[in-house]
Amino acid sequence: MDQEVKRQLAALPADRPVLIAGPTASGKSALALSIARQGGGVVVNADALQVFSNWRVLTARPSEADEEVAPHLLYGHVAGDQEYSVGHWLRDLAPILSGPDRPIIVGGTGLYFTALTEGLAEIPPTPPEVRAEGEVILADQGREALLAELDPETLSRIDQLNPARVARAWEVWRTTGRGLAAWQDDTPPPLLPLANTLPLVLETGRDWLRDRIARRFDAMLADGALEEARENLDGWNPKAPSAKAIGAPELIGHLRGELTLDQAREAAIISSQQYAKRQRTWFRSRMKAWRTVVVG
Repeated sequence: MDQEVKRQLAALPADRPVLIAGPTASGKSALALSIARQGGGVVVNADALQVFSNWRVLTARPSEADEEVAPHLLYGHVAGDQEYSVGHWLRDLAPILSGPDRPIIVGGTGLYFTALTEGLAEIPPTPPEVRAEGEVILADQGREALLAELDPETLSRIDQLNPARVARAWEVWRTTGRGLAAWQDDTPPPLLPLANTLPLVLETGRDWLRDRIARRFDAMLADGALEEARENLDGWNPKAPSAKAIGAPELIGHLRGELTLDQAREAAIISSQQYAKRQRTWFRSRMKAWRTVVVG
């Protein structure tokens, strides 16, 4: 961490919110805990998968020891089969922002931070039949078929390699007749303007992060990730919101005899590395006004 960031942290008013974004396995949670330990505050989750109760080890949620150091909120508070959107997260976050403790908001879901600091468009909900239609198109024809129906401005803003983001943009167009970008342009004021925070985004070396991801997954296996997957096996539904946890499909596949443990491990690590690459692309594109913290 460079000296300027250290200086800002040392001089940080006790009530000023801190935002910490970064790719998976980059050390975000450790930094948040360090800030809370030194200057006080409550650590608040901004990771779309750490909200689910059924994957603690596999999503790298803070440990019980971490939770004894500082309060942690919005971790593991949602059932694994329950839909949970960025709008849900903002509603859960709002009372925390007005509470007595300084929030230290940490996570890897760039959309959460963008919605928090730039505002969230009030888009009508997607009817089930439209979602089902999109799922059929995605399964039969792939992302390209959905992308072909989106307007250029929306295409320029979404992660076109992320099927969930592509499907969401298509659902908005199909439901409302307007592109996602048009809805975003009508966004109301943000819940927490960026200027009122200390926004930090962690930047890592590619090779350093790839090694960290591999070592962390091995640590997850040692800490009981396979046993956690076994607990999820009977009710496993690949379409459940929590099934997007990286490593979950692979470990479930191993338990079903479809993969060896080595194959599941390798596939999960590759998926995590690919996810980190998408995260870094988002952060560099959408978080140019944030303070970069170089690690690794």
